[in-house]
Amino acid sequence: MDAGGRGSVVTVLTAGFPAAASPASATDAFGLAEGEVRIPVPDGEIPAYRAMPEGGGPFPAILVIQEIFGVHEHIRDVCRRLAKNGYYAIAPALYVRQGDVGPMDDVQQILREVVARVPDPQVMADLDATVAFATASGDADAGRLGITGFCWGGRIVWLYAATNPQVKAGVAWYGRLVGDGSANTPRHPIDVAPGLAVPVLGLYGGQDHGIPLETVEQMKAALEKGTSGSGFVIYPEAGHAFHADYRPTYDESAAKDGWKRMLAWFAAHGAG
Repeated sequence: MDAGGRGSVVTVLTAGFPAAASPASATDAFGLAEGEVRIPVPDGEIPAYRAMPEGGGPFPAILVIQEIFGVHEHIRDVCRRLAKNGYYAIAPALYVRQGDVGPMDDVQQILREVVARVPDPQVMADLDATVAFATASGDADAGRLGITGFCWGGRIVWLYAATNPQVKAGVAWYGRLVGDGSANTPRHPIDVAPGLAVPVLGLYGGQDHGIPLETVEQMKAALEKGTSGSGFVIYPEAGHAFHADYRPTYDESAAKDGWKRMLAWFAAHGAG
């Protein structure tokens, strides 16, 4: 499959955790309807993981956007946590066309061979398809739509919030904010900030050496030119990936506080 996404897309989700990972906790599926689903897209189907409460509905819907490691067990666990809080949570596999990161344990290899080849327009279109799928199921209330994502997915949160006005609120966990434009990544969050209409909460670590605090300050200044009401919470002692409880970067205090703030943000802005 080439980077343009031509051909028939049919594949499966990443299994387990990335290599050398050790999960600190797991959320059971008791009381939930959960599992893999297939999202129709113009060139075939892409897989996704979906979790929601059993019975009732439609439920407020949250798009969950993966880290660079794909829709692995931690991302599925995040979906179950949201479902336990009354949400329809769905995590589409957003670069299955470009490659399977499941067998890869080298971050630079993942970035070089897969992530760098993923076009932002493809991601935006796949998220639109995911919203359409969730809405058509009758289980998700598209009038109460939110989005959250981690690392690579954090950047996508800002971009999709600027693309789809149907989104009520977003929460971006340590997603890159600035960068040089390219054919696959023509814009970055700082470029869309002045015109952003959807409120996004950024949860970032003060010790994240890959996302310097000066770039957060640049993003704040860009947001002040608009009226989205977006904002940041900075955890001074936390580094990158502080929510990832299967990695040494996990910061329990910051992760738990961020989770509470995320749920409150969604509730306060019509996505809860």
